[in-house]
Amino acid sequence: MALDYLKLLNASQAAAVMQTEGPCMIIAGAGSGKTRVLTYRIAHLLEQGVDPFNILALTFTNKAAKEMRARIEKVVGPEAKNLWMGTFHSIFARILRSEADKIGFPRHFTIYDTQDSKTLITQIVKEMDLDDKLYKPSMVLGRISAAKNKLISVQQYVNDPVIRQDDEAALRPKIGAIYQQYAARCFKAGAMDFDDLLFNTNVLFKDHVDVLNKYQNIFKFVMVDEYQDTNYSQYLITRKLAAKERNICVVGDDAQSIYAFRGADITNILNFEKDYPELQVFKLEQNYRSTKNIVRAANSVIKNNKAQLRKDVFSDNEEGPLIEVLKAASDNEEGKLVANSIYEDKMNLHLSYNDFAILYRTNAQSRAMEEALRKLNIKYKIIGGLSFYQRKEIKDMVAYLRLTVNHNDEQALRRIINYPKRGIGDTTISKLITTGEETNHSLWEVVSNANTFLHARIGNAVEGFADQIKSYAVLAAKEDAFETAKFIAKNSGMIEDLYADKSIEGLSRYENIQELLNGIKEYVDDPEREDKSLASFLQDIALVTDTDLKDAKDDGDSVTLMTIHSAKGLEFRHVYIVGLEENLFPSQMMITSRADLEEERRLFYVAITRAEKKLVLTYATSRYQWGNLRSCEKSRFLDEIDPQYVDFKFSAGPGSGESPFGHVLERRSNLLPTPARKTVAKGYSPPADFQPSDTSNLAAGQRVEHPKFGFGTVTKLETQQGSTKAIIQFEEVGEKTLLLSFAKLRVL
Repeated sequence: MALDYLKLLNASQAAAVMQTEGPCMIIAGAGSGKTRVLTYRIAHLLEQGVDPFNILALTFTNKAAKEMRARIEKVVGPEAKNLWMGTFHSIFARILRSEADKIGFPRHFTIYDTQDSKTLITQIVKEMDLDDKLYKPSMVLGRISAAKNKLISVQQYVNDPVIRQDDEAALRPKIGAIYQQYAARCFKAGAMDFDDLLFNTNVLFKDHVDVLNKYQNIFKFVMVDEYQDTNYSQYLITRKLAAKERNICVVGDDAQSIYAFRGADITNILNFEKDYPELQVFKLEQNYRSTKNIVRAANSVIKNNKAQLRKDVFSDNEEGPLIEVLKAASDNEEGKLVANSIYEDKMNLHLSYNDFAILYRTNAQSRAMEEALRKLNIKYKIIGGLSFYQRKEIKDMVAYLRLTVNHNDEQALRRIINYPKRGIGDTTISKLITTGEETNHSLWEVVSNANTFLHARIGNAVEGFADQIKSYAVLAAKEDAFETAKFIAKNSGMIEDLYADKSIEGLSRYENIQELLNGIKEYVDDPEREDKSLASFLQDIALVTDTDLKDAKDDGDSVTLMTIHSAKGLEFRHVYIVGLEENLFPSQMMITSRADLEEERRLFYVAITRAEKKLVLTYATSRYQWGNLRSCEKSRFLDEIDPQYVDFKFSAGPGSGESPFGHVLERRSNLLPTPARKTVAKGYSPPADFQPSDTSNLAAGQRVEHPKFGFGTVTKLETQQGSTKAIIQFEEVGEKTLLLSFAKLRVL
C-alpha cells in the first residue's frame, strides 16, 4: 500500500512522509499539497504498525480534521476513526472531561460561547456599579482572553504592577477585579470559556505531573497543522506532550502567519529549532495551484520580510497572464471596474461566477463592490461576514433613517428605542406595545404621548426619544440625505457608542458606519440624480436589499466577496485584491512597527496566492472618509512586486477631469445588459440669467433647457401616484427621465 501513495508524491513530499521518528518541521509553501502530505504521513505511520490511539493530530478547524480523517480512511480503512484528531479546543476539552475533578470542575462542565461570556461580564460590570461605556463586555473579554492565551492567571494579573499600570493608563483600573469575578463565577457555575479549555489544560499538566505523564505515554506521535497560527498556550501544551518521545511534526508556512491579532505568535515556527536541535526540516516548495507569474510575483513581495524561513517556491504550471494593476479615480469607480472586468471575463472565457473572488482588507470595503455588482445583475455572496446592509450596526443606523422618514415604521422604532441605551427597558417597551393594542393607537402615537401612560421619569425618556426623531424629520425636509444621516449618526449617540469600543469587532462596526455615510455621500454627489432626499435614498437601498441580496443568496453561481483573513486556505480561478492604498492596505494601524508591517505583507502574500489563473490588483486615487473625499496614495506593496510580472493597464491623466477608464468602460459597455449602460454628462454650464419655469403645463414636443444636461425636447410625460415624469431627449447626453417636482427646467 505504501508504494501506491508514495507514487503520488514529489521527492520532497515523499521524504516528509517517510520521516516518522524524531522532531521534524514541514515548511509548506502556498499550494504545495500540505494536506496530502499530512494525510499520507499519518497513513504511513498506521501502515508501519503504529496504533492509531497513539497518534495526536491537531488542526485549527473541524472541517480540516474531518476532511483529513476521511482521506486517511480511504487509504487505511476504519482504523482511522481511532485517531486523536481534531482542533486544539475539541481535543483538550475531551481530556479535561476525563480529568476535570483534578482541577475542581465537574466532568460535565459547561462551555461558554462568546455571547455567554459577554452576558456574564455585563452582569458583573452592572453589579460592580461600573460605567458600562468604559467597561464594554467585548473590550473586557478581549483583555481577559489575551491574558489567558499568555497563561496569565487571575492572581498574576492583579498582582503584576505593569499590567495594573496599563489598565490605569487606559482609565480602566477595575479590569483585574472583573477578571477575578468572572473566573470565580465561571468556576462556581462549573463553566469554562474557549480560552479556559487551553488555559486549564496547561494548569492540569503543570499541577498534575501524573496526568501529563499519562498523556505523554498515550501520544507517541504528535502532529500540528498550521503551526504558524499557534499561540503561547498551544505551543506550551504541544511541547509538554512531545517532551518524552520527541516525535513531533509541525506543518506550516511562516509566510502565511496572519493571525497575530488573535494571539498567534510567529516565533513559534521561526524558533522551533531552538527546542529541538536535532530537528529535520522538509520544504515543500512546488506550488501546484498558481501560474508561474503569480508565484514569482508573490515571491518578490515576501522576500522583503526579514523575519522568515527562506524557501524558493516555484511552479511548473503555465506562465499565465501578467498581473493586472488597475488605477481608479475613486472607490466607487474601483467597484465599477472590478464588476465590468468580471462580467467581461465570464462572457469571453465562458466561466462561471464561482470562478471569481474579490478580496479586501476590511469588511467595510464590500459596499462599493456590492453596489457595482448589483448594477450589472451579477450574483454574489459574502463569506465570513454579513452583506453590508445586513450588519447589525448598519441595520440600526438605517432604522433611525427609516423612522425619521416614516414615524409609523414599528419595526424600526422597536429596534432603536433603547439604542444607544436611554433607560427604556424591555418592561417599558412591552407596556408601550400593550397600550397601543388596547387603545387602538399606533406604537408611535403611544411613544409620542408616553407621559399619558407612564410615570414621569420613564415617560420623559420615551417622549424625549420621540422628540429626537421629530427633530430629525424637520432636518430631513430641508437637507439632503447625507447631511441628515451624518447629523443623525452623531446626534443619536451611535457614533460615540461604536467609537468607544476599541475591540477588533468594535473598530469594524465603527468603520462600517463610516462606509455607509460614504455611500450616502456618493449617492447625493451623483450629478445625474435629481432627488437627493433621505426618502429617495432609503427607497433605493430597500429595493436592492430586499430583492437582489435574497436572489444572490439563493443562486449557487455567484462571485465570492470576503476579507483576506477569511480567504486563507481557499483558491479561486480569478482573484481581485481591491483597495491597495497606503493606510488601508497596509492598514494605518499596522505600520508603526516592523513586526506589524511584516504581518501585513504576509497578508498580501496570502491574498496573491489564492489566485490560480488570473490576478487583478486595484487601488483608488481618492476615497470617501466620513463624507469627505480624501486623496489616496497607492500601496507600497504594489511597488514591491517585480515589474516584469505586472501590467499597469491604465493610468489616470493628472488634472484631466475625466475618468481614466472612459475608453475601457465604453468598450465593455457593449457587452452589458441595456439597463447598465449610461451616458455621462459633459458638464453643461447654464447662462447667468437661468431661471426655472413653471412646468405644470409642460407638454410633449416642447423645447427645454436644464442647468446640467443642456437643451432638449420633451418626448413624453407620465403621471403615476400624483407625480409627473418627463422623458426628455437632450442634445448632448441623450434621453433622461426627470421628476417634474424636482427638475429645474426652463421652457423655451
